[in-house]
Amino acid sequence: MERLVQKLGRTGFALAASLIWALPMSAWAGSVDLYPGVGPWIAFGIGLVLLVCWLVLLRWVSSVPVEPRPRRLDVRAMSPSERRWNLVSAVCLIGVIGWLNGAATVDWSILGRALGSGQPGPYAFTVALGVVLVAFVAGAAVSWRRSGAAFRERAAAAS
Repeated sequence: MERLVQKLGRTGFALAASLIWALPMSAWAGSVDLYPGVGPWIAFGIGLVLLVCWLVLLRWVSSVPVEPRPRRLDVRAMSPSERRWNLVSAVCLIGVIGWLNGAATVDWSILGRALGSGQPGPYAFTVALGVVLVAFVAGAAVSWRRSGAAFRERAAAAS
């Protein structure tokens, strides 16, 4: 694990390791309304246990010595431009996740019937949903590329 910390840096390692608790928690959040009963609470309990494990892991990673070199997600070393682009990228990715979460939990049969009515409102709504998703995905891609360019500029200046 120390090799991963060296490769990714502390922040990158913490982000990658956060998946050990984020995935069970998202499964719980997605299933709590759909399947009432015991099942969602088991996922919630597992997620909480893994959250505690992740917090212990973060405590451990703070004591691991890391060789100083430029890393993509080293928040303390980022230039202001890099921070801005990373923030825009994070906001867009959160928007995509929220859009997909909303799409997964909505009863789309209502929209299907509305589209069948031939009224322009449901069509405009459907197009707007598509435009929002495309804007989030495009924003995430563009901002990640700009952040990468800012990182390469910072890394070149450090060399």
